[in-house]
Amino acid sequence: MQLDLTSLFNFDNEVVDIDTNLAFNDFEYDTYRPLKNGVKVKGKAFCKADVVYLEVNVSFEFFGVCDRCAEEFEKSFSFDINKIVVEKLENEDDDFDEFVVVESCKLDLDDFIYQEIQLYLPHKMLCKDDCAGICQKCGKNLNDGKCDCEKDVDPRLAALLQLNFDED
Repeated sequence: MQLDLTSLFNFDNEVVDIDTNLAFNDFEYDTYRPLKNGVKVKGKAFCKADVVYLEVNVSFEFFGVCDRCAEEFEKSFSFDINKIVVEKLENEDDDFDEFVVVESCKLDLDDFIYQEIQLYLPHKMLCKDDCAGICQKCGKNLNDGKCDCEKDVDPRLAALLQLNFDED
């Protein structure tokens, strides 16, 4: 979806409303495609004091696989994007996180949101913050309870197991 911001760059006081669903069937995270229901983008672009601003909220359902326990899960994500839209940056030392550079006064919303989602998602995706993972010996999901595996003893401390601590 192309947003035409020409009127805003001509210092018009109109507001460009944004309310769309982006499919993103090709979005890949790790080895799978987690955005089955697409992405909801709602917000606006406007000009204030001769500066063009973009304020949008991005929300989506993430269908993924936990990196600790390998169980499938669904998680809702939502985040806000507040940027200043410019046609070019005069100083290459400017903070790129604050600006969006557009060519010909047109913003490719699909590409922009795609990149923002990639930056927003965590490197490690967990089904829940306190995911216990799986047992390294038997493979049981430790979120369902403890396994019956004996814990490995550090070989440097194995001699302590032979000590007899009888209480008299």
